[in-house]
Amino acid sequence: MDDLDARVRLKAFSFLEELSSRYGLALPRELLWKGFDFEGRRVPLLSPQGIFKPAILPEVPLSITTVPVVEGKKRPYDDQIGPDGLIRYKYRGTDPMHRDNVGLRLAMQRRTPLIYFYGLVPGRYAAIWPVRIVGEDQRDLSFSVEVEDKQDIIIGDDVLLSEAVAQPESAARAYITVATQKRLHQHSFRMRVLEAYRECCAVCRLRHAELLEAAHIIPDTDPRGEPWVSNGIALCKLHHAAFDSLMMGIRPDLVIEIRKDILEESDGPLLIHGLKHWHNKRLTVVPQSPRLRPRKEFLEERFEIFRKAS
Repeated sequence: MDDLDARVRLKAFSFLEELSSRYGLALPRELLWKGFDFEGRRVPLLSPQGIFKPAILPEVPLSITTVPVVEGKKRPYDDQIGPDGLIRYKYRGTDPMHRDNVGLRLAMQRRTPLIYFYGLVPGRYAAIWPVRIVGEDQRDLSFSVEVEDKQDIIIGDDVLLSEAVAQPESAARAYITVATQKRLHQHSFRMRVLEAYRECCAVCRLRHAELLEAAHIIPDTDPRGEPWVSNGIALCKLHHAAFDSLMMGIRPDLVIEIRKDILEESDGPLLIHGLKHWHNKRLTVVPQSPRLRPRKEFLEERFEIFRKAS
């Protein structure tokens, strides 16, 4: 890696650290597009194309991007986790010799560190770095992407290296990649569910986002438990815990039921006002769009589990 390429990437990593300290995981797209100044030149970090190479870098892309989920629509490039724990990032188009695919192939050969932008919701992206291209499957039209620990990066006199070069098959880094991808999916799901429920608990209308969670109706461990808003309900921490522990059920008609033994229990005002009060009441908040509301068949299945527990 030449000196210019290394310095631009290090500046990009430093810029992302600053943005993350201000905005957390969800970075505004407009700031990523605006980018940073490098020796008098503007360097954006992403573009509408998934594989992005700013003008200042002549050969190897700076970033790759997975666009946000749009409810009910398939992503144009549906990146997945492979059986080896690595991200399968789809080609640009179907031609292995497209210049963007050639650029990622060069990144693989040189083990150049990249930035991975994951769309959480429209306009907000998580930035993961460093990632590296560690494999290619032309039959699947994809590259294998590995997330590395930032501490693995070594800055030489004029190069950007990694301890990973000496050990390209690392189970630890595959674990980091899977854990990172899971965290991104969960964060995206939470943001989309809370947005659909107007950042309110569906039961008690609590509005403090730091106390709200996205509850799965069908667990995400189930093959049908996809991270669509229609498989989620925004609940505060108390009602999420009650829902998951089957103290509280939600009928297909969106009426709340509290388990019989809890109704008969006497344990102070929190139990009375936090749970018992909501028995036989309807959810107070539901998404305005019908396609975002809880799927009736999922609620039926989940409520049957609650009924048996009662």
